[in-house]
Amino acid sequence: MEDLGQKTCTPCKVGAEPLKGDAIRKRLDQLDGWEAVEEHHLRKEFSFPDFQEALNFVNRVGDLAEQQGHHPWISFTYGKVVIELHTHKIDGLHDNDFILAAKIDDLPLG
Repeated sequence: MEDLGQKTCTPCKVGAEPLKGDAIRKRLDQLDGWEAVEEHHLRKEFSFPDFQEALNFVNRVGDLAEQQGHHPWISFTYGKVVIELHTHKIDGLHDNDFILAAKIDDLPLG
């Protein structure tokens, strides 16, 4: 199977079906610590020693999201960042969500 982190997000086609069941589990196996919530979105929480490190990570994720044209929901506070991914156009999970999650996993945390 091709490494998700080496792929690039592509526009979701109208009428595409959200991923379900085994398709989600197969892709989750390639990620580090992400969970699929109700087969609708991916979620992962990251811990940092302080606010500034959390903010720096959020900025790296934002730059990556802009490059990929796929934008996560990000929440952060002192020492913690929570990222959720899903594809709004299909109101569910698409390959792009897993690709961006893999790329986020590859970002430096510090």
